[in-house]
Amino acid sequence: MPATPPAHPVSSHVASGLLLASAGSIAFSGKAIIVKLAYRHGVDAVTLIMYRMLFALPLFLALAWWAGRPRNGVKPAALTRRDWLGVLGLGFTGYYLASFLDFWGLQYISASLERLILYLNPTLVLLLGWLVYKRRVTGLQAIAMAVSYAGVLLVFGHEAGAQGPHALLGALLVFASAVSYAIYLVYSGEMVKRLGSMRLVGLATSVACVLCLLQFVLLRPMGAAAVAPEVIWLSLLNATLCTFAPVLMVMMAIERIGAGLTAQTGMIGPMSTILMGVLILDEPFNRWIVAGTVLVLGGVFLVTRFGRGTSK
Repeated sequence: MPATPPAHPVSSHVASGLLLASAGSIAFSGKAIIVKLAYRHGVDAVTLIMYRMLFALPLFLALAWWAGRPRNGVKPAALTRRDWLGVLGLGFTGYYLASFLDFWGLQYISASLERLILYLNPTLVLLLGWLVYKRRVTGLQAIAMAVSYAGVLLVFGHEAGAQGPHALLGALLVFASAVSYAIYLVYSGEMVKRLGSMRLVGLATSVACVLCLLQFVLLRPMGAAAVAPEVIWLSLLNATLCTFAPVLMVMMAIERIGAGLTAQTGMIGPMSTILMGVLILDEPFNRWIVAGTVLVLGGVFLVTRFGRGTSK
């Protein structure tokens, strides 16, 4: 009888994909914790994001070079003028503006609320698809979105009572960050097909790094770069562990288990942020946060789960 081929290589491929997706989601979530820790040393958003992008720039330039190198004697397509304009636009919206608004908003709200707002991203992509491309939104998806936003409002209402009017400013800034990144996702599809995801991320993020450096030069005196040593080390950790490494891990996870399962595994992100916020930042953990998180995750799960078939 012919030997039955072992099934463990496939299961091990899935297991590694789930592990990469989980690790990438947790690492992404750690960004907010590191930013909140850095703010304790008197640094502002412009200076803090400058240091993060300064350390990240060589890594993303290397990624862009690696993804654009010839493979098996085949040279990737050269970037046209339209491609470069697309890279500039996507770098501005997806990584510069979204990152800066997020850092700014974290000055005023907790890391837990920030992560819940950012996790609304799939609902924003769905809404933009409806507005821009007239893609149909089903009744179930509309209900799921309403549930998600109710969860954020529940946590926000509790936090506004403790933080005061600044909580509204912070929540609006982070929500604007989520909208900016959703715009990037909606318009990046064609460029991903042409350039590949790794190459596009490397180029677009490099553009964002340069923009953050220019922003600092234009808005701050050079003396503002003199910050506490803790800010330098936290920024280095943010650039590597919470910025560059998660990009690679998530992309590798998508190759192994697909975008859908990777996105669903990413639901571990908000939970890890809340846990780290409680343990590291001494942020409150109460029934309002639990209820809001359940609503947000449940709504986003339904949006992503039943989003297929409505994109045409």
